[in-house]
Amino acid sequence: MVDSNSRIAWHRAQLKRNRDALKRLEVTLYTIGHDKLDQTEKAIAELRRKIAESEKCVTAHDRQRGRPLGTDFGSHQCQLGHMERP
Repeated sequence: MVDSNSRIAWHRAQLKRNRDALKRLEVTLYTIGHDKLDQTEKAIAELRRKIAESEKCVTAHDRQRGRPLGTDFGSHQCQLGHMERP
């Protein structure tokens, strides 16, 4: 999907990247020893937070543009530009 708004395009790219990383970490969670459990759980929580924030921004943008809500992530609106790029 191509977006004319570079900020939304960035959020969409982050969603894909973060979801892939989350899947890998969730699998790792069941294969690691207890010594790295806290680090993995913290990383998972941080990725979930980032995913939720990007989903809110993309959803708000899609609603403003009248895109179909079949992939609606929630009812929260965010101010575009609220999340800083790394």
